[in-house]
Amino acid sequence: MRVFITGGAGFVGCNLAQNRLDRGDVVTVFDNLSRPRTQHNLEWLQSLANSSRLHFVHDDVRNFEGLRDAVAAAQPDLIVHLAAQVAVTTSVRNPREDFEINALGTFNVLEAARAQSTPPAVFYASTNKVYGGMEDVVIVPGETRYAYQDFPNGIDENRPLDFHSPYGCSKGAGDQYVRDYARIYGMRTVVFRQSTIYGPRQFGVEDQGWLAHFIIATITGKPLTIYGDGKQVRDMLHVRDLISAYDHAWNSLEVAAGQVFNVGGGMANTISIWTETGPRLEKLAGRPIPVTYSEWRPGDQPVFISDNSKAARMLGWSPKVSLDEGVPEIWNWVAQHSDFFR
Repeated sequence: MRVFITGGAGFVGCNLAQNRLDRGDVVTVFDNLSRPRTQHNLEWLQSLANSSRLHFVHDDVRNFEGLRDAVAAAQPDLIVHLAAQVAVTTSVRNPREDFEINALGTFNVLEAARAQSTPPAVFYASTNKVYGGMEDVVIVPGETRYAYQDFPNGIDENRPLDFHSPYGCSKGAGDQYVRDYARIYGMRTVVFRQSTIYGPRQFGVEDQGWLAHFIIATITGKPLTIYGDGKQVRDMLHVRDLISAYDHAWNSLEVAAGQVFNVGGGMANTISIWTETGPRLEKLAGRPIPVTYSEWRPGDQPVFISDNSKAARMLGWSPKVSLDEGVPEIWNWVAQHSDFFR
């Protein structure tokens, strides 16, 4: 199998590339290496496979001609489109760049695929941010976390789209383009509205990858700021489970094509971002972790929990990696690679 991964040197991309290389696949990593430390991930991948099965293209999804030519040379069976501008705050500061990377970049991926004599399948990493702030959803406060009053299984794909922030608009535009190329052109596209992904090789920063950021800051002794009161709840999906969702969709492509799937940790893997995460990290650190608090950030959802029922029903997929397994794993990876972060 031939797999083409945009953003393939990023956190999810390099884990996916490793997974496919381990199976003997031919993998093309397409990345501009603009995010800090992605070079480390690329070098790690290059140490795992010989050049006959791993190909690296240093280019940008905004460059349509370069992308189209790279896809034509790779002749992939599957494109997994992960390249993105990933932070709401960055999108607010520079909405044009956010649009060009996320919306135009996704359009370019689709057109590069459509230009092939046999278009490859396209998987798109969307986001739960396409559902907006969900201000109409009743939130119940608890001692350590917020909860939905009326959604015991979380939010499903029938939730109306409501793009907030330039980031929400650009990712949402990509989401809908990918979906529509299945309807209009008959392409085999699948949208994954992903929740909070975490795992090894995640170089989290304050604006994105919050669990990794907290762990990195704790291990390296850097200051931590909690925005809001720390009771915001997220469902955590380990990167291995996300890759498993992609596998299940590929293996069921005849039913998955043209579909949108929420993929998150679900109710079983929920945690509040500091009132419950903090004690876990303090136990791993063996000491208290000082933090400062600041105002809520615009568009921050008090709760997001993905209802994975559609993916379970249509793909036979469900998360397997628990927080008890996954959190110590990423802690240990950061501790073993602390030189990356100093």
